[in-house]
Formats: sequence, structure tokens, C-alpha cells
Amino acid sequence: MSYVDEVLARVQKQNADQPEFLQAVKEVLESLRVVIEADEEKYRKEALLERLTTPERQILFRVPWVDDKGQVQVNNAYRIQFNSAIGPYKGGLRFHPSVNLSIIKFLGFEQVFKNSLTGLPIGGGKGGSDFDPKGKSDREVMAFCQAFMTELYKYIGKDEDVPAGDIGVGGREIGFLYGQYKKITGLYEGVLTGKGLTYGGSLARTEATGYGLLYITNALLKDHGTSLEGKTVVVSGAGNVATYAIQKAQQLGAKVVTCSDSNGWIYDPDGIDVALLKEVKEVKRARLTEYKAARPSAEYHEGKGVWTVKCDVALPCATQNELGLDDAKALVANGVMAVCEGANMPTTLEATQYLQDNGVLFICGKASNAGGVATSALEMSQNSERLHWTFEEVDSKLQGIMENIYKNISEAAKKYGMEGNYVAGANIAGFLKVVNAMEAQGIV
Repeated sequence: MSYVDEVLARVQKQNADQPEFLQAVKEVLESLRVVIEADEEKYRKEALLERLTTPERQILFRVPWVDDKGQVQVNNAYRIQFNSAIGPYKGGLRFHPSVNLSIIKFLGFEQVFKNSLTGLPIGGGKGGSDFDPKGKSDREVMAFCQAFMTELYKYIGKDEDVPAGDIGVGGREIGFLYGQYKKITGLYEGVLTGKGLTYGGSLARTEATGYGLLYITNALLKDHGTSLEGKTVVVSGAGNVATYAIQKAQQLGAKVVTCSDSNGWIYDPDGIDVALLKEVKEVKRARLTEYKAARPSAEYHEGKGVWTVKCDVALPCATQNELGLDDAKALVANGVMAVCEGANMPTTLEATQYLQDNGVLFICGKASNAGGVATSALEMSQNSERLHWTFEEVDSKLQGIMENIYKNISEAAKKYGMEGNYVAGANIAGFLKVVNAMEAQGIV
């Protein structure tokens, strides 16, 4: 049995109840076979893949808090500190009812490679809770965030572990979390990113993941003799990533005709109105039915359906495994040229394989949505230097990072005989940097 197969069997046995984590590990290790098998005995002797697929630390805790009716509520919470070989743990916090250990481990594992690809000195981690901010008052969200941080603060710090936001954790939540951290520790430091601009946040951080997705998508298209100019784009999601992906795509000359939330989706043949989308989602925190009510040109559909719309480019920006095999078949049948992931692992393994087999240009999330964490690292730099860069400075650095990621993953794929396989390229490029650092630091 090959070393990769040995480790896959081991991970399967130890994490049999964690499908998302198993999916992420399989996707990475399968594409690393060509690298591992070139020096298999050395990697096996050092148990390098076992170390890579096992978190350095897993923190599981309860969060008791009091709702507006005076009832005590209890949520589960997690912080997975996966790998610190190239820097302090870095990765978001997700507040959503679906959050469990498997999802946080998969996100933390992906984050290791994503952070490596940015070229910045940050390791991988992830955290969150099954708390749902939707429908909660500001006071309830504050109560939960303060209780969450009262436990988490023991394990994080500006040079140890620097969380950020993710699904369900925006500027409001980061503010409450940061305030509690500061109150408990007495430290005013860059321990969280995605902070407000008045207390250490970075310009362009809000836009970074969506903008970064479009910078790498455009780099991909340009490398293949075209660009986003004049393309029809479908986007899933209506959160932070989707909103700013839509905005940047339209700035680059594309027409984006869809967005979605957990209830349904919008098709707007005139192009999504970003200002209206922000009003509905960021200000009113409402459903997309309100977008339809204010926009006569738009159609609202219940459930899923974004991927049935004819397009040149598809950008899944909602959540994991939202784009399945049937969706991939629909996209291919409608002539899609490229699929680039804005969310973490939004495309199933079967759908990814189908897209690649049918000649669709495909970039996985660990490369294409790295703009958020890259800009978080830039926020860390500004905090450490007590500086505040302009929007243009941060945006320019972000564009350079994303274009460099594309260059590196493309070259890695070519070097190992898999030209055009950007999933393999991303995994290999991210892996080599992390592994070189792990080997240099000994068995720790």
C-alpha cells in the first residue's frame, strides 16, 4: 500500500464521523501523490502526512449565555489550531447552526494551504460555534460573543492565533469579540482581524475575499487569451464574499445575473444591483424576496437553481458542497468556461472531476478565496506597525498577491506534469512551503 493510501485509511478510521474533513483530506492527498511518491520513504519515516492531517491542538468548549427572555442558552464552540509551521494560526470564526467538529477541521485543514499560498507568514486554524446570529437581537449577539471570548481568549494572541470573521461573523460580532478580549486581557493588540476602521481595521478588508476572487479569475482568463470583459457571470450567495465578487466582476466589465440565500435565488437579466443587494442584506438583514420587490426586472425562485442559468463564468460563494454533480452537468451543458470558488470547498469532488474532465477551467477555494486571509495578514502588519494604509495601497497589494497565487499554482501544476490542473497546483504549491518549514523545525 502506498504511503498516501496508508494515511487516507488512517484518517478515515480516526475520523469516520467527519465527512467534510475526510473530503478535504482526500482531495488534497490525492493530488499530492506525485510529490509524495517521489520521496515516499523519507515522508513515511518522518510521519509527515500524519502530522499534516492531525491538528496541533483542538479546543472544544461550551458557551452559556442569557437570551432576551432571561433563558440560559448553551452552544458548542470550537477552535482548531491546525498548523503553525509558517506562522501564527490564522483563520476565521463561523457562527452557524451547521457548525460541528468536522466542518471546523475541514476549514482549518484547508486554511493551512490557503495561507501558505498567500506567501505571507501565517499558519492555519479555524473556529466557530453552532450559534445562529439570525433573528437575534444585538444584545443577544453581544451576550453570546462575550461569553464565547471569555473562554477563547486563553488560547489566542497577536503572535499565537489571530481569528477573523466567516459566515455569521461580521463587523458587529468582531467588535463585540474584540471588546471582550480587551476587557479581559487589558491588551490593545491585533488579536482579531476584520475589525472596524476606528479600532485597528484595514481598508479593503470587507471587500477582500470577493475582490481577490475576481483578480485571480481574471488572471486565469487572461492566461487563456480572454478576460472578464463582456462575460455573463453567475454567483451564489448574498453575503460578504458574493456581494463584493459581484461588485468587482461588474467593475471588470462582466454582467452578473444571479445571487442566492438559504431560502432562494434571484435571476436579474439586467445585472444584479449591488447597492440594492447591500441595502437588503447588510442594512435590513432581510431575504432576497425584498430585492425582487424593489427590482421589477428580477425573478425570485425558491430553493436552488443558480447553476441552471447559462453563463460563461460561475462563482460559488455560499457554502461547502453547494455545487454537485448535476449542477456541474448543467453548467457544462450551458457552455461554462470557468468555475472559481469563492466559498470554502463549495464544489463536491465528483462535480470538480466532471468540470475538469470536460475542459472547464477550475480554481479551488484554497487559492481563489485566499484574498480575505491575505488582507487579514495585511491588517496584522498594519496593527504591528501602528500604521493605516490607504484603500488603494491595500487593494494593490491584494491584486498582486492573487495574481502571484495564480502564477504559482499554474507553474506547480506544469512542473509535476499536470498543466491546467489548478487544484493539484494549489495543493502542491501550498504543501511544499509548509512541509519545508515543518522539516526544518524538527519533530514538533
